[in-house]
Amino acid sequence: MKFLIVDDERDVEILFRQKLRREVREGMFELEFAFSGNEALEILRNHYPPEVMYIFSDINMPGMTGLELLDKVKAEFPDIQVSMISAYGDKENHDKAMNSGAKEFFTKPVDFDTIKAEIHQILSR
Repeated sequence: MKFLIVDDERDVEILFRQKLRREVREGMFELEFAFSGNEALEILRNHYPPEVMYIFSDINMPGMTGLELLDKVKAEFPDIQVSMISAYGDKENHDKAMNSGAKEFFTKPVDFDTIKAEIHQILSR
């Protein structure tokens, strides 16, 4: 299974690779990274069916926001689940994300125990 992490801050890749190193090394899943909504859509569209089964996306990104990406993914790839990550845990972003079909909503700094629990739940299906 492949997870796609979308965030315009490139240090997020280092953080995810560090925190999920053991699981990746054990072959539980693969990680792929995109640094914009457009790049994420390009990755999804390059394989049919898409190799990515789950997306973690930042909400606040220049260009296409994470909420816009969520809408496009849900329209074009309805089987891919998306969780949103935001530095702002405000109710408005949370409600927009959940009403648009997000599976979960995480706030920064990311609690990787919660992320790991979410990943293990997905893998156990």
